[in-house]
Amino acid sequence: MKLRVFNIQYYSLHDGAGIRTVIFLKGCPLRCRWCCNPESQHPAPELFFSKKKCIGYDICGLCAAACHAGAIKRGADGTLSIDRSRNAGGCTGADGAFPCAAACPSKALEVKGREMTIDEILAAACREEIFYHHGGGGLTLSGGEPLMQGEALVALLREAKRLRLNTAMETCGFGDYALLKEAARYLDALFFDIKSTDEAKHLEWTGASNQKILENYAALRAGFPALSITARTPVIPGFNDTPEELERIRAAAACGAASGCIHELLPYHRLGEWKYEALGRRCLI
Repeated sequence: MKLRVFNIQYYSLHDGAGIRTVIFLKGCPLRCRWCCNPESQHPAPELFFSKKKCIGYDICGLCAAACHAGAIKRGADGTLSIDRSRNAGGCTGADGAFPCAAACPSKALEVKGREMTIDEILAAACREEIFYHHGGGGLTLSGGEPLMQGEALVALLREAKRLRLNTAMETCGFGDYALLKEAARYLDALFFDIKSTDEAKHLEWTGASNQKILENYAALRAGFPALSITARTPVIPGFNDTPEELERIRAAAACGAASGCIHELLPYHRLGEWKYEALGRRCLI
């Protein structure tokens, strides 16, 4: 089995207990306007262009020479311009890589997303295993949305527990509950997003209803009372940042000392805004 991965972050201190290795899985059913990792949204590999790294089309031009689709041209500022309509279907060579990215000497062009086997992912996680034993660190699966990886997600978690790794997962909660329930059997901790209790607003700002999310959350809390669950809410200006809205979310999360659940508010930031330009998209907030 293989999973689609777009990043691996080592020595993380913010995605579970202790020191974590975070595997970012590609593909998400939501399109949140504030998303700081837009490269996580589409399940297929994508071409990522960092203009500041580009040597210059006139000086280099190796990417254009390697592009069999003719999608790379000279831009007005001397750097390259990408016609993404020509490679929207995944302009890959015989080896599965974008040939333009492989030819780029400055790494201005990168491919976001690759398939990794379960063994490859666990090998990456176990590389830092020496740091896990002090503080309860381990493996965290993030995204994108891990539930989009289907049964391969469950197989990865099952094998991680066989290796006695501490496991955590971050989810937007939008997915099949049967899959979420199966994954929860192999989790030590779960971070579950509750962005809004207003269905119309949730649909407008994320592209999806929140009903399945809230139903999955309630079912999970009832079915796994011993699982460490943190309900997370990104506080977004104009979306859910009023005291009244946050109070409704807090009530829906039903967290407190007696429940063993924590409700965490995440501050809004624009650190990922530049990524939209690198992907040839427009930031919506």
